[in-house]
Amino acid sequence: MIRFTLVELMLCIAIIGILSTLLLPGLNNAKCRARGVQCMSNHRQLTMAWKMYNDDNNERLLFASGDYNRPELNPYAWVLGLLDFNPANSSNWDVERDVKKSPLWPYCGQSAAIWKCPADNSAITVNGKRLPRVRSMSMNLWLGGFAGLDYGLSGGAYRIFFSVNQLTDPGPARTFVFLDMREDSIDIGNFATDMHGWPDNPTQTGFYDFPASYHDRAGGLSFADGHGEIRRWVDPRTMPPLVYNGLIPDILSSPRNPDVVWLQERSTRRK
Repeated sequence: MIRFTLVELMLCIAIIGILSTLLLPGLNNAKCRARGVQCMSNHRQLTMAWKMYNDDNNERLLFASGDYNRPELNPYAWVLGLLDFNPANSSNWDVERDVKKSPLWPYCGQSAAIWKCPADNSAITVNGKRLPRVRSMSMNLWLGGFAGLDYGLSGGAYRIFFSVNQLTDPGPARTFVFLDMREDSIDIGNFATDMHGWPDNPTQTGFYDFPASYHDRAGGLSFADGHGEIRRWVDPRTMPPLVYNGLIPDILSSPRNPDVVWLQERSTRRK
């Protein structure tokens, strides 16, 4: 029988602690990279569904959001439904409510998982059961707008794109389609880049919505040519502290924010 003295046991525990300290950062980094790879795969698949829909519909783009003042146009929005943290609102947790009714659903390979970043752990507690929310991806508002309208966002001075053929400037490789949104900023189907200040007055930049930073201060996007990117945000104002189980005030000024300018370059152009 092998016996250890108290000193030897304490030494073993200390060695295990040191090894854990050395190994855990590497394991966390590997987990973060794996989630990033899966996020990009989801983005590419959802964007492929968007492209296939366009191919089947004479290159006509879906709306980034519906318009409840004109419900006859809502079937042409990429997704309906409001995300919040109300357990009575099944849009949060039931893919049957909105996701499977999306015009893109027939092109999604029956996979609701591609609508979400795997690093988004937001959930709703319903009847004592914790249910993951259905979506973290939102569409660039300037692709179709609110059923074709901008409702004066950014002063009404920027283009809404209605067909693939219009995506010449900034071009398909520089026009984002989907973007991961923070759990406390996502609501309806669009991500609205505030275009105020573009292209030559960065003192006016600000937010209508916040992008996600699930990947170590970075967020996933996909583009009209089909490629995806994980963008590392550089301005702390783009990543305010998360509001858990609630919505953060996200319409605010953020002068000279390089992250906003980066998004503006990849959203739309002046009329």
